[in-house]
Amino acid sequence: MANTPPPEASSRHVPVLRDRCVNLLAPGIESANAQGRRAVVIDATLGMGGHSEALLQRFEELHLIGIDRDLQALDLAGSRLQEFEDRTDLVHAVYDEIAEVLEDLGIDPIGGVDGVLMDLGVSSLQLDEVDRGFAYSYDAPLDMRMDTSRGQSAAEVVNNYSEAELAALIRRWGEEKFSGRIANRIVAARADRPFRTTAELVEVIRQAVPAAAARTGGHPAKRTFQALRIEVNEELVVLERAVPAAVDALGIGGRAVVMSYHSLEDKIVKKVFSAGATSAAPPGFPVELDSQKPDLKILTKGTEVPTEAEIAENPRAASARLRAVERIRQRRTP
Repeated sequence: MANTPPPEASSRHVPVLRDRCVNLLAPGIESANAQGRRAVVIDATLGMGGHSEALLQRFEELHLIGIDRDLQALDLAGSRLQEFEDRTDLVHAVYDEIAEVLEDLGIDPIGGVDGVLMDLGVSSLQLDEVDRGFAYSYDAPLDMRMDTSRGQSAAEVVNNYSEAELAALIRRWGEEKFSGRIANRIVAARADRPFRTTAELVEVIRQAVPAAAARTGGHPAKRTFQALRIEVNEELVVLERAVPAAVDALGIGGRAVVMSYHSLEDKIVKKVFSAGATSAAPPGFPVELDSQKPDLKILTKGTEVPTEAEIAENPRAASARLRAVERIRQRRTP
């Protein structure tokens, strides 16, 4: 039987909160147009290109820079955005490398762009491609790398980390209260045979998590798989560098929009955005110096969540939490 080509990205991917993201980025793009210059927006987590396609369709003069660490995603997005190839630069990189990407393209990494979009976490492509090993509901090689060309796999983590290291990462990145039991069972099981597949790991986790907890807390492997994915891809370490880089890249009037999917991501985003939107004047100081004024304006009240209609359109949007800011001043110097 002949191999069938994978479906086009546009037919397999509904972008999370697409219209809301585009509308939030629009004022920065329109401001650049009003100044007589071409707006530049970075889609720092390009995925299958749905958000980028919507931006390029709405703004005919926009230049878009798409960044992704996943070569398969870049290939699919490139096909989807082919009609806009004269207005796009698609780059294989991790999203904390924003400054380096901009420098390579001859754009100032400080204030050189009009918008940055980040859609964090695992992508629809990575979840849907069974052999990538991201999903606990399918049996597949235990990989979980977003960039399969480098780095350690999830199998290497579960087979080589000590029990203490496994327990710590499952507790920290998965917020799993049974992390010690799970780590203990993993180490005992691998003594007989190294883990190779997701199903093997899921079975061990099922044995470690009490049945009562599994009935009320969702799939028993959910939090452990999240923790392993974060560890393998260094997601939160990367995010801690990426959000400040995104904010630095914004010119006056430029906007950053970030969607996160769990509390650990959202805390990092909130911290950076809140710091930039807070006066540096000491509490009770009678005069706020110009250098102490906030650099950013927060555009969302807390985190915005998807509507029922948005969840119906894309069920994976259910856990999305959106924050957005606008640069209102040049960044403060230390």
